[in-house]
Amino acid sequence: MTVSPLPALMLEPIVRAALLEDLGRAGDVTTDAIVPASARAATALVARQPGVVAGLDLAATAFRLVEPAMKITIERPDGTRIAPGDRIATLVGPTRGMLTAERVALNFLGHLSGVASATATLVEAVHGHKARICCTRKTMPGLRAVQKYAVRVGGGINHRFGLDDAVLIKDNHVAAAGGVREAIEAARAGVGHLVKIEVEVDSLDQLENAMATGVDAVLLDNMGPDLLAEAVRMIDGRAVAEASGRITPATAPAVAAAGVDLISAGWLTHSASVLDIGLDWRQ
Repeated sequence: MTVSPLPALMLEPIVRAALLEDLGRAGDVTTDAIVPASARAATALVARQPGVVAGLDLAATAFRLVEPAMKITIERPDGTRIAPGDRIATLVGPTRGMLTAERVALNFLGHLSGVASATATLVEAVHGHKARICCTRKTMPGLRAVQKYAVRVGGGINHRFGLDDAVLIKDNHVAAAGGVREAIEAARAGVGHLVKIEVEVDSLDQLENAMATGVDAVLLDNMGPDLLAEAVRMIDGRAVAEASGRITPATAPAVAAAGVDLISAGWLTHSASVLDIGLDWRQ
């Protein structure tokens, strides 16, 4: 699947903030003391683990913000599957800028490649079923746009980007409103005609109330495969059926087999393991 890159206008403030945090009050005192200002080097971003690449634009932005003269050649673009030893990109330019930007560039590249790789693993786990893998709002502060981009790179799709995207009635909303029907009716009265409404349910009784009132989507929370299958039969195509709760590559196939349309997992963005990528010196 081809994923459109994020505009540089969105990426630069995120990368700039990370570089300023790292440079602190005196810059890179280690590199500046050891490496002559005239020194040049050739390096490569190299995979240490198998996975899916994501975040190259952020890594490149980090190097170029520190050193505009840096020449970067992408060999395996975002979305590419990589194996240990694969060269992802090559860099040629001033050594100081290369070393100063290295950690920030690798932080973004490793983290987002980890998100994309984790997403791809879940996508593969449900292959053959109609269910699509999606993320949640459980993102790291300041990184939502790029983390959700990495989910798309891994073959997943995005849930809400923020509280203003759509109505998602959770258990505490139901408790505050006094019931599923009351929460849905209040939401419908309070938003515009283009805003979709989804409600979270954890029992068939709640689901029955939701379907009787009418919603666009239902979030079936922490239901086992048998209960999910019954819920899908009750929904009968009248709303989007989304499953969530304790989703792993091991549990996802049975969840998908229940017939849901979507499977959402918060850990894709808040707990995905970093993909090990290094900056290697080239002779």
